Amino acid sequence: MDDRKKIGIGLTSFGCGFTALGVVFFFDRGLLAMGNLMFLSGVTLTIGPKQTVKFFVRPRNQRGAFCFLFGLALVLYGWPFIGLLVEGYGFVALFSAFFPTVLIFLKRVPVLGSFLSLPGVKHVTTSIIGKSQTLPV
Repeated sequence: MDDRKKIGIGLTSFGCGFTALGVVFFFDRGLLAMGNLMFLSGVTLTIGPKQTVKFFVRPRNQRGAFCFLFGLALVLYGWPFIGLLVEGYGFVALFSAFFPTVLIFLKRVPVLGSFLSLPGVKHVTTSIIGKSQTLPV
């Protein structure tokens, strides 16, 4: 992994952290805006500018990309709560295809894996991943 991708992953992580802090501090507009900008720049550095543009303009991702960017604009304009709701929908619409892969990875993490193996939680995770794939133990 080259340095550009390492920096991109770091920026994406910090973006998620700043967004979480913005929510904790009663939808602070500055923290939410910084988190969103760090997240977008981190994704761009991680997968590259051309791939980022391709990902956002792909026909099945256009609605999610529009909602995500419109939510970012609402946060920057001064409506952080509504903007974060719109962004959340856009995030789920954009990245829902990656959720099964993330859950399979989290299943291998020691503490989270045992939590994800609990009966009620396991039912939810298997419904997200789908019946065709099984979770590794």
